[in-house]
Amino acid sequence: MILHSHLDTNEQGHLTIGGMDTVALAKEFGTPAYIMDEAAIRARFRTYLTAARTHFGENALPAFASKALCFTEIYRIAAEEGLGIDCVSGGELYTAKRASFPAERIYFHGNNKTDADLKQALDMGVGTIVVDNADELLALDALASNAGKTQRILLRITPGIDPHTHRAIRTGNVDSKFGNAIVTGGAMEITKLALSLSNVRLVGFHCHVGSQIFDLSPFRDAADIMMRYIADVKRETGFVTEELNLGGGLAARYTEVDATVDYADAIAKIAAIVRNKAQEMDVAMPRVILEPGRSLVAEAGITLYTVGGVKEIPGFKNYISVDGGMPDNPRYALYQSEYTALIANRAADPADYRATVAGRCCESGDLIGEDMPIQRASRGDILAVLTTGAYNYSMASNYNRLPRPPVILVRDGVARVAVRRESFEDLVRNDV
Repeated sequence: MILHSHLDTNEQGHLTIGGMDTVALAKEFGTPAYIMDEAAIRARFRTYLTAARTHFGENALPAFASKALCFTEIYRIAAEEGLGIDCVSGGELYTAKRASFPAERIYFHGNNKTDADLKQALDMGVGTIVVDNADELLALDALASNAGKTQRILLRITPGIDPHTHRAIRTGNVDSKFGNAIVTGGAMEITKLALSLSNVRLVGFHCHVGSQIFDLSPFRDAADIMMRYIADVKRETGFVTEELNLGGGLAARYTEVDATVDYADAIAKIAAIVRNKAQEMDVAMPRVILEPGRSLVAEAGITLYTVGGVKEIPGFKNYISVDGGMPDNPRYALYQSEYTALIANRAADPADYRATVAGRCCESGDLIGEDMPIQRASRGDILAVLTTGAYNYSMASNYNRLPRPPVILVRDGVARVAVRRESFEDLVRNDV
């Protein structure tokens, strides 16, 4: 096993994913390429679904936060495994529709939904719209009235929690662009407004504190605060909350120093708090929705590159340059995110060399990692970066006019293309 149970080495010393030789995959599909272990994805989906229904009740639902990884086939897999999905744009809604995902299991998010977005969601019959602010709420009520519908909604509430992650992935603090803060009175104000409208049906509340969180304390605090808020709303308005969406945010393992998260145990502990608080506050236990993204798909994915050159600067650093970089993985440039990398065709050898893995873009910040422990490399070697299933393909760009890599799913010894590699013609398709 290398970092995750679905990664290993074979008799040739090559890295394998789902039992398949990554060097052979690179030869068949080219590089860069995203490789995803479909069995690992399905197993994690099932872990969440089983744990949620065991500890929160049979009506609990994990909804895959598809901003982490969005393409048609991932929605089909989520549908087959019985999950809901969380969409944040018209493009994600369109992709879900293309995959024939059950609209009633879609949660539509976003802090600035346009009228076109809301009309699209209404036309699709999206099950639940998570309303972010009063302007959106009033717009949705009017649009639903014009459509002759009453739309089921949750309100996004800001619990006022700092999860101590990178500032760019914190969402639950009071001054966030998302939601309505409890401590300022904004949450109660928008709750009362929603209850006064005729074409939306408020069923509950949503919160999300951040991403890549190892410590359960922020989740415990969020559950506590939200259940207290539910009790306050009942006391002040008489409204009985049917549904509580606790968001996502549990971490994935990117390096050996990262802890291994027991997701089923984490769900059990959070469920115990919600149940205890419901009893303490004398409110009905709501249906609970979870919205994991990264923790469902990150560890299932790797990215394969071909080494172009190795540059050693005595007294400074070593560089290994690859045929991808920031366009297919912007997370190091954005967040200084740490990864594990290795030379796939020598994966069984000791990682006794240190190098900065650099991309091919004309940008000094185009790096995948600095001073990374890795095997020695030569031009033509295959370099693998692990735990790239989340926020890599979904955040990819065409910077420097580079085509985006394909997504390859492997399962039971078979590899199949889920997203084709972009061509140069694809790059100019919309040019006039």
